[in-house]
Amino acid sequence: MTRRLAVAAAAALLAAFLALPVATLVGRAVGSGGLADAIGSPVVLTALSLSLATTATSLVLIVLFGTPLAFVLARRRFRGSSLVETVVDLPLVLPPSVAGLALLLVFGRRGLLGGSLEAAGFAIPFTAVAVVLAQVFVAAPFYVRAARAGIAGVPRDLEDAARVDGASETGVFRHVMVPLAAPALAAGLVMSWARSLGEFGATILFAGNFAGRTQTLPLVVYAEFGGGDLDAAIAAATVLVLAAVGVLVAVRLGRRGRALDLASAG
Repeated sequence: MTRRLAVAAAAALLAAFLALPVATLVGRAVGSGGLADAIGSPVVLTALSLSLATTATSLVLIVLFGTPLAFVLARRRFRGSSLVETVVDLPLVLPPSVAGLALLLVFGRRGLLGGSLEAAGFAIPFTAVAVVLAQVFVAAPFYVRAARAGIAGVPRDLEDAARVDGASETGVFRHVMVPLAAPALAAGLVMSWARSLGEFGATILFAGNFAGRTQTLPLVVYAEFGGGDLDAAIAAATVLVLAAVGVLVAVRLGRRGRALDLASAG
């Protein structure tokens, strides 16, 4: 009995520690009445529109380049595959500030590729393009990991049956693999979008904090807090919290729907 109480107390303490700051933040924003005003302010609206535009672009790039990589990692074993998997997972454990500095060293004016790009007329740092690249760097692993697991879980027998019926490799991928791996792909997309939306460290180092150009919603929180407007910072942060909660709810509903489909099929 004592052991059960100790386990329950430890679990409740950690759950409260995780929930209390977020609940306090949202409660403060709602209670102060400044949430609606902050959401309607030009600074927050501009940052929100920029965040939505850049995260949408990031998702397109992640899908275009992440899906082939996930397929290769799920279905092909080759020399160096472990190294590639490590490289894919590395942004998950790198501090965001390190990611931003690394991107700057590659694409900056004096970076590895930055000089050649600038000579060709492409200046990437401290632009919206830099925001997108920072988001792709930190968020792509979430999609690649989820897509790799989903593709690896597709039964090979179904693919072989489709080939026997005359389906091309493209047809097998589109009509067999993607539908069966769709829950994992969707979960990866949602998590990637959430990570992109909340990206701060890599963005501020690589893209800067310029209102209307590179200032995304997390940077508004930082700027408003640094400027002494605590209520505006809290309101902007609450918008991000609500978006994160929506993402997590969507992921869980998707998993529950997938589980119900499997149960009904069985």
